[in-house]
Amino acid sequence: MEAVVIDAGSKLLKGGPAIPDQAPSMIIPTQMTRTLDDGSVTDGSPFDDVTVDPVVRGIIRDWDAMEDLLHHALYTGLGWEMGNEGQLLFTEPIFTPKDVRKQFVQLLFETFNISGFYASEQAVLSLYAVGRISGCTVDIGHGKIDVAPVIEGAVHHIASRRFELGGIDLTKFLAQELGKSNPLVNISIPEFERIKEQYSCCAEDDLAYEKTQNSCPLEKHTLPDGQVLRKGFRKNVPCAPLLFDLL
Repeated sequence: MEAVVIDAGSKLLKGGPAIPDQAPSMIIPTQMTRTLDDGSVTDGSPFDDVTVDPVVRGIIRDWDAMEDLLHHALYTGLGWEMGNEGQLLFTEPIFTPKDVRKQFVQLLFETFNISGFYASEQAVLSLYAVGRISGCTVDIGHGKIDVAPVIEGAVHHIASRRFELGGIDLTKFLAQELGKSNPLVNISIPEFERIKEQYSCCAEDDLAYEKTQNSCPLEKHTLPDGQVLRKGFRKNVPCAPLLFDLL
């Protein structure tokens, strides 16, 4: 089997064959739903929450769920065959704990019987993708922010920084602010995530901001349960500046 690349983030898992200049052939959510042995979704008992997050803020936290996720990605998504596994390149964030990396390698060789493995830090691979071996990368993800200078293909860890803030925190802040103007509307975090991705925008300067403000009238967003959420620049929520305040 040909080698594959796996990038498992806090929100999405991206994978595909190790072919130059080719986009990932598989992009799936990292979050999983817990099911019973008969395949039905749990109904709150004996589990309080039916969702499982194998990766939290870039680090593997639930190993059983991670094994199930990799099994689906490699054998179903990428077409590996049992007994004929190939090699795997895995991307990992900076400051990944050594014990996490050790347990992950053990999982791959003992459970998936891969023929070869290599882990590379995301900052280095990001520069490789644009034809560079030195530079400074800023990786803003779903659950964390990594700032890493790379010199001749190696991360300068002493000067690198990791922040426990990401897209999910912006979503929660958006939910908090919109909740103030829509106190009677009950919306889940995943629904706020969808609203953020559908309606949010970023202006490059004050002039572009004014044009965007004038071009976005008040809109109504109908939720699946029939609730109506009013949004528009009359209720502008500037959540992205949180990132700049941090950096």
